[in-house]
Amino acid sequence: MMALRKADPEPDTVSVSQTDMTADAARTVLILANPTSGSYRPARLEAICMGLTDSGYAVTLHLTKRAGEIGEIAANPGLATGILAVAGGDGSVNEAITGFQHNANPPALAVIPSGTANVLAAELGLPRKADAIAAMIARRRTKPLYYGLANGRPFVLMASAGFDAEVVHAVPLSLKRRLGKLAYGMIGAEVALSRKGEDLIVEADGELMTCRLAIATKSRCYGGPFVVCREASVTEPGLHLVTLAEDNALSALRYGLALMMGRLDRARGVKVVSAERISITAARRVPAQVDGDPFGVTPLTIEPAPLPVSIIVP
Repeated sequence: MMALRKADPEPDTVSVSQTDMTADAARTVLILANPTSGSYRPARLEAICMGLTDSGYAVTLHLTKRAGEIGEIAANPGLATGILAVAGGDGSVNEAITGFQHNANPPALAVIPSGTANVLAAELGLPRKADAIAAMIARRRTKPLYYGLANGRPFVLMASAGFDAEVVHAVPLSLKRRLGKLAYGMIGAEVALSRKGEDLIVEADGELMTCRLAIATKSRCYGGPFVVCREASVTEPGLHLVTLAEDNALSALRYGLALMMGRLDRARGVKVVSAERISITAARRVPAQVDGDPFGVTPLTIEPAPLPVSIIVP
């Protein structure tokens, strides 16, 4: 079996900028993976490393040791790799993008889908098998990844306030790791039956509206492969706003069924608009989430990030 090369533990061990990178350095891949994650699969990573090595890349695998390390490595201006590959879910990708905000010359980003929902993987049609992932990264075909900002915090997929964010806040990490998507369904049912909810005041490019759930999205997908906004795309500029008028238990069931059938945008009480700047407020603070992770409470100010990053696609 091939031995995986591991990076030094500290991100400051690399020192060549992207603009000064040689042709040899450009054919390098740094893979970041969390060995404590329930989705960590060393044999799969080894197969990807072998495939990339066979394609002429120098590959380094870095196993993270603490929360926030992916962001620290991505933010390092001396990051000397042609491709930064993140083995993880949407939260890990978000962490890398957050780090890239502080890096004037970030490398191309690759995603090795390994998390709970992997909405970005569904959005981009990323492969799941090791040989296909290695081949995709080796081809290095890229598109611009346009992301958004919620109170200055990057989001790759969506930022929202209301029922879904309450569920995200309520799901224990241990349950999420043990049950995956099922954890959200279980907690979602409990929240739907027990909550009172709150009206949200949303302003989208000057238009005011009231709703119970507001989702500012870059992605057409939500919660996996389910379509929440047909017009949205992470590889195109602009934002879309999806609002739901109701959030009681019955309407949550109705909207959930419409989402699974790909008809949410046609359901009664759902509004979809394009927007460049969105604000979400409420009479009392309402939980918020970005890319499936808790993100404090309202108010939220949401806008596109000024520049995209390059992401490797099939």
